[in-house]
Amino acid sequence: MLPDLSRSENSRDPEARLEEAVALSAAISLDVADKDIVRVRAPRPATLFGSGQVEMLTARAEASDAELIVVDGALSPLQQRNLEKETGRKVIDRTGLILEIFGERAATHEGRLQVELAHLEYQASRLVRSWTHLERQRGGFGFLGGPGETQIETDRRLIRDRMAKIRRELEQVTRTRTLHRERRQKAPYPIVALVGYTNAGKSTLFNRLTGATVMAKDLLFATLDPTMRSISIPGFDKVIMSDTVGFVSDLPTQLVAAFRATLEEVLEADLIVHVRDVAHPDTDAQAADVMRTLADLGVEPGGDVPILDVLNKIDLLPPDRRDALAGRPDTVAVSALTGEGVEHFLNVLSARLSPDETVYTFDISAGDGARLAWLERHGRVLGRRMENDHVHVEVALSALDHGRFLSLRPGGDG
Repeated sequence: MLPDLSRSENSRDPEARLEEAVALSAAISLDVADKDIVRVRAPRPATLFGSGQVEMLTARAEASDAELIVVDGALSPLQQRNLEKETGRKVIDRTGLILEIFGERAATHEGRLQVELAHLEYQASRLVRSWTHLERQRGGFGFLGGPGETQIETDRRLIRDRMAKIRRELEQVTRTRTLHRERRQKAPYPIVALVGYTNAGKSTLFNRLTGATVMAKDLLFATLDPTMRSISIPGFDKVIMSDTVGFVSDLPTQLVAAFRATLEEVLEADLIVHVRDVAHPDTDAQAADVMRTLADLGVEPGGDVPILDVLNKIDLLPPDRRDALAGRPDTVAVSALTGEGVEHFLNVLSARLSPDETVYTFDISAGDGARLAWLERHGRVLGRRMENDHVHVEVALSALDHGRFLSLRPGGDG
C-alpha cells in the first residue's frame, strides 16, 4: 500500500492518509499484506516512481506474496501499464480502488448505472481485463461480470455503445427524480440534507433522528444510495431528512459526474448539515474536501443554501476538547452514537429552518433573572451554560423580539 505523496496539494498527515488507504482497501475485503509511504520527489512519466523505488516495490511485493499493488494517487494509463510490467503484479490507483468500492456497494438500479458509467469512462483508456485480479482474490464483485464477461473491455466501440445506453437510462432516471423533487417542493415541508466525509457518522445520526435502519458501520462508503425519511422537530410537524453518499479526498471526477443527479438533491435542500468527525486527526482537511466537492456542485458558504456544521463523535474526545467545542459559534457538538447533544441539535435545526428567527448568543449575569426569564418567555432557548458568574445563552428570536430584548435594562424589566 503505497500512498503517492508527490502532489504538492496533499497537505494531509501522511500516516493518516496511509491509514485511510488501508481502510479503503478493507472496504472491499482486501487483505493488506504490506504498506508504506514512498516519497516521490521527481515523478517519472513512465513509472511515477524512480527505478530504485520500483525495484524495492517489486521485492516487497514478492516477500509478502502480494497479488495486487495499490498506489494511493493518480496513475496515468502508461504508468499503470509499466508498473505492472516491472512488478509482475496488478496495479491500481486511488481512483480504481474507489470505483471498486462503489461497484460493490451500489444497491439501486440508478446507483449501479452510475457506477458502471464511471467505471467505463475510467477503463476506456486502460488495459483490457484490468479488473479480473479481484475475481481471483474475492470471488467477484459482480457489477460488470466475471472474467468470462469482459468482452466489453476488449472493444472500445462496445464500450462507447454501452456508455451511450447507460446515459440514456440515467437521463430517464434523472427526469423521474426531477419530477419527485418538484412534487416535494410543492409540499410545505423543509428538506435537510446530511453531507460529510465518508465515515463521519452521517448514517448513524440519520438513524438516530429518523428511526431508520440505514447501514451504519465503521466502514468507508457504507452509504451510496440516498435515503429520505420524515422527522418532526420543535416547531415543525414534518421535515424531510436526506442521507447522501460520503465524500472523500480526490473523489474521482468520473464519480462526481456520474453521481451528479444524486448529489443534486443537496442543491434542493433548505439546509445542509455538514457532519464532521471531530475526533479524526485530519478533521479540518476532511472538512475542506467536503466544501470543495460542494463548491463543484455549486454550493458555496454564504450562498442560497445555508450550511450548519455538526461536530460528531465527541464521545471520543477528552473532556478539555469537548469543553472547547461548546463555545464555538455556528456549530453543534453531538455524539450520534450515544445521543449526547442531539436534542440541542434539533433545536438549532428548528431555528435555522425558521425564516423569521435568528440565533443569538448572550452573556448575562447569573443574578439577572429578569432578562433570563424574558428570553425563556419570548424566544426559544437552544442552549445555556454557566461561565464563572455569567450564563452563556443561545436563543432563537424574531427581529422584533431581539430589538425588545436589547432595550431591557440589566436587572430590570426595561
